[in-house]
Amino acid sequence: MSINRLTVSMSPHDHGKDSVKKIMYGVVIAMIPALLVSIYYFGFDAIRVNLIAIASCVFFEWAIQKFILKGKTSVVDGSAIVTGMLLAFNVPSNLPWWIIIIGSLVAIGIAKMTFGGLGNNPFNPALVGRVFMLISFPVEMTSWPKVSVLNFAMTDAQTGATPLAIIKEGVKNGESLSSIMDSLPTSYTDMFLGNMGGSLGEISAAALILGGLFMLFRKIITWHIPVSILGTVAIFTGILYGIDPSKYAHPLFHLLTGGLLLGAIFMATDMVTSPMSKMGMIIFGVGIGAITVLIRVWGVYPEGVSFAILIMNAFVPLINKGFKPSRFGEKIKKQ
Repeated sequence: MSINRLTVSMSPHDHGKDSVKKIMYGVVIAMIPALLVSIYYFGFDAIRVNLIAIASCVFFEWAIQKFILKGKTSVVDGSAIVTGMLLAFNVPSNLPWWIIIIGSLVAIGIAKMTFGGLGNNPFNPALVGRVFMLISFPVEMTSWPKVSVLNFAMTDAQTGATPLAIIKEGVKNGESLSSIMDSLPTSYTDMFLGNMGGSLGEISAAALILGGLFMLFRKIITWHIPVSILGTVAIFTGILYGIDPSKYAHPLFHLLTGGLLLGAIFMATDMVTSPMSKMGMIIFGVGIGAITVLIRVWGVYPEGVSFAILIMNAFVPLINKGFKPSRFGEKIKKQ
């Protein structure tokens, strides 16, 4: 007698009226405000970096599927475009083209296709590519062009440190935090709008929040991961600031600078590499926030979001095992 067996595919398992293609292009739409802000402040270089990253990610995914895996190509689903945009959002606007292509190859070839493609990768592909470039090309990846509104001239721009790097270096050299903050060329308003140095997609908190609200409205993401990450960072940095405000920066500074909002809204919420249950998402977010603060305050690097997300990506299978959502049709036991 034949038995019909239920075949469970790889994650994500959340089915509904939305297709992978619809979700991915929804994420692309959500990133448009941050893309426009990057073009406004970095000009042609922002367009150049995004086009190279997107084109190379799409090409590598198509080539690997066609000539190595010899299977059906899936570049039209939009996931390679999302990876390319996120990779571009995580690098300086003056990054050489050949480094961008290497980062795209690592993101698609190693972090995604090696594990079988979309739905099978344990780590966020764009972050793997970003961390590889940071370790391999530290000078190029930490040379931040100063913002220049609508500067489309193809000339070498002046470079400067990010607010996080300025704070990190100043405290290391024994300077008081108040004097460092007074000397910063950017205000909290500048940080919110994007008038500061940094990676392409991380500079404008306003644009990132707008994109996050769009994804929440479209139910592409839920609030659990972003809120738990930002809340954890705010709580821990608030405690440190309360202990010694002359040494530790205000929580608002940590929330508005670096890649925290970009990571919390667009990177950590990747449904393939994040937990399935709501409680698991919160634990995942708390872990990312805590590790980010540890690296920012006591680590070598001024930024720690990328490393924090990748570390917690590795714990996702364990989190999913410990915090499983109720099975369909399962009777809930009364306490």
